[in-house]
Amino acid sequence: MMIQIQELKSSWEIAHMDWVTALLAGGDRSYNACLVLVDRYRKAPMLLGCHKDNTAMDTAIMIWNKVISHTGLFQNIISDRYSKFTSALWKTSITCLE
Repeated sequence: MMIQIQELKSSWEIAHMDWVTALLAGGDRSYNACLVLVDRYRKAPMLLGCHKDNTAMDTAIMIWNKVISHTGLFQNIISDRYSKFTSALWKTSITCLE
């Protein structure tokens, strides 16, 4: 579904989210994927090592601990993941707020 994106006023209001998968496992945690978050305002990427089989809850907790706790909650996340994943991601994020 196409929606119009509002004009931005500050960083991390809107984040683009995508995964790079099928990487060779590496590092002390054997990450085999990378979550790429891009701040739409500054066009600044943030790369987070992860596993390709991470659930929406795993992803939400990782984003909360490594990004939102420093930047504040996003107003919108743009992703090509299916709607059930995005819904679960938001539900877990809201649970973290409580």
